[in-house]
Order: sequence, then structure tokens, then C-alpha cells
Amino acid sequence: MADIIKHHGIVESTNNTSVKVKILQTSGCSACSIKGHCSASESKEKIIDIYNIDSSLYNVGDEVWVYGSTSMGLTAVLLAFFVPFIIVVIALFLLIKLVGMSEPQAALVSLLTIIVYYAVIYLFRGKLEKKFTFSIEHINN
Repeated sequence: MADIIKHHGIVESTNNTSVKVKILQTSGCSACSIKGHCSASESKEKIIDIYNIDSSLYNVGDEVWVYGSTSMGLTAVLLAFFVPFIIVVIALFLLIKLVGMSEPQAALVSLLTIIVYYAVIYLFRGKLEKKFTFSIEHINN
């Protein structure tokens, strides 16, 4: 059970194909007793879309558990931060050493590769949506 991330949520809306669940995303120090005096603790409401379930089992206002795998979170961090960083570093190196650009030009062009990378991610969002799936279940009161 250690490879599962679990959040408490409330069903916001349902339709034939999905359920939207509102979760409260909190920082790691949200349980600290002095969080009111610290600017590091924060929380945000997020809406999670859950597909491929029987949405007729859920009603607006139902309290649910939202489940996701930790590997899904690690993959998201990898795609959002690590891969673009590697692309920028490689592009910078290649542009300076192989193409012979000046450092400021190479820096600008390598930063533009991030735009291309995220455009490709956006184009493949349907495929990524299938990879990043969540599940829910009712909270037993």
C-alpha cells in the first residue's frame, strides 16, 4: 500500500463519462502546529477528473477517497522538470560546441526548445491522460 497516494475529496460534478472531485492539496508541513505563523505552509483546491468509472454511483457532495500511484507522480515530475532540463542543457552544449553560436544566442535558442517540448507534451495530452489515471471510492462513515 506504500505505492499509493490517497487524498480526501468531495464530488463536484458528474456526467456520463467522468466524475470531477475537489481535493485540498496541502504542503508537507500542513500538519505542523505552528503553520499559522509560517509562510511555507499552503494549501490549494484542485479539481481532479476521474474517467472510466460508473459515474452513476457518485452524487455531488459525496465524500470520496481519490487514489493515484506514486509512480504516476514520479513520472509527472520527470516529464515536467527533469526532461526539459536535460533538453536545455544538451541543446546549449550542442549549439555552443557543434554549431558555434555565441553563449547568449545559444542560451536563448536552448530556452526556446522548452516551448517546443511543452507543445509536444500538449499535443500528446490525450495519451498522457490515459497514463495518468485516478480512481475513487466512497468513504465509509
